[in-house]
Amino acid sequence: MIQSILELRHLQTLLALVETGTLSRAATRLYLTQSAISHQIKQLEEHYGVSLFERKSQPLRLSPAGQRLHTLAETVMKLVGEAERDVARIAQGEAGQLRIAVECHTCFDWLMPAMDQFREHWPEIELDLVSGFHADPLALLLENRAELVVVSEPQPRSGLVFHRLFSFEIVGLVSRQHPFASKPFLKPEDFAEETLISYPVPDDMLDIVRKVLKPVGIEPKRRTAELTVAILQLVASRRGIAALPNWTVQSYLERDYVLAKPIGKTGLWSALYAATTESAAASAFMLDFLDTVRSSSFRNLRGLQPLP
Repeated sequence: MIQSILELRHLQTLLALVETGTLSRAATRLYLTQSAISHQIKQLEEHYGVSLFERKSQPLRLSPAGQRLHTLAETVMKLVGEAERDVARIAQGEAGQLRIAVECHTCFDWLMPAMDQFREHWPEIELDLVSGFHADPLALLLENRAELVVVSEPQPRSGLVFHRLFSFEIVGLVSRQHPFASKPFLKPEDFAEETLISYPVPDDMLDIVRKVLKPVGIEPKRRTAELTVAILQLVASRRGIAALPNWTVQSYLERDYVLAKPIGKTGLWSALYAATTESAAASAFMLDFLDTVRSSSFRNLRGLQPLP
C-alpha cells in the first residue's frame, strides 16, 4: 500500500485557509508562520503535481484538486473530533455543565449557532446562559456561578485563563441620504454634532465611546434602543448614526438599508475572549466548545480576523 503524504496538519491548514481567506490570517489562527503554511501547501502541490489554489485570487479560491482535498479535510477532521470526544468521555466521564455569561450585547449572533453545534457534540453537558448585567462578570467564575464568560479584553486575575476567540470590525452606520454617505470613513469629530444611537449599556462597554470619542473629549447626544433592527430603523430615518459590529448588520447592508463606513482610516477593531477558571480550561468539553465557537464563527460570519 502506498503511504500517503497527507497529515492532519495539512488538513487543518486547508480548512483554516478556506475559512479565513488569506495566508496571513490562517497563519495567525494556527499559530504558525506564513512561510510554514506556504511550505505545507507547496509540499502537497509538488507531491500531487497540481495547484491547490487559483493563483492571485483574493480571497483564496480552491482549484478542483484543492476542493477535493478540502472535502477530505472536512470529513476526516470531523471524524477525528468525534473520536477524541469519545475518548475524553471515557477518560473524564460524561457529566458536566457549561454556564455562559456574556457582556457583549450582540454576542448571540455567533454564540447561539456555536451552542447548537456543541449540543450535538456533547448532548450530556448541561448548557445554560447566565442572564442579566454584571458589573464584574469575571467574579461569576470565581464564585462558581458560571464556567465561561465572554469579555472584550483580558483582565489578568489569579486563577483565570483567557482564550482568544476572534477580532471584528465595528462600522459606522449612516442613512443613505446622510451627508456622510459620500465620506470614505468617519472621524471622531463627525460624531460631535450627531446623535449616537446605541444599545442601553454602560459607556465602558461601547468601543466607539471608550476608544474613539472619550479620548478626544467628544460627547455626542445619545439615544438608545434595545434591538438592532430598531437602531437601524432610527439610522435609516436620519435620527442619528450608530456604530455596530459588522457581522450584526451585514444582512441590512446587503439590502442597502443603511450604509457602513470605517471608523478612522484603518477602521475600529475590537476583540472577544473567553475567560474560564484554570481547572475548567483543562476539561475536554470546554476545549471543544472553544474550538466550536471559533470554527462556527469564521464559517458563518463575515469580516472576522484571528487574534494573534
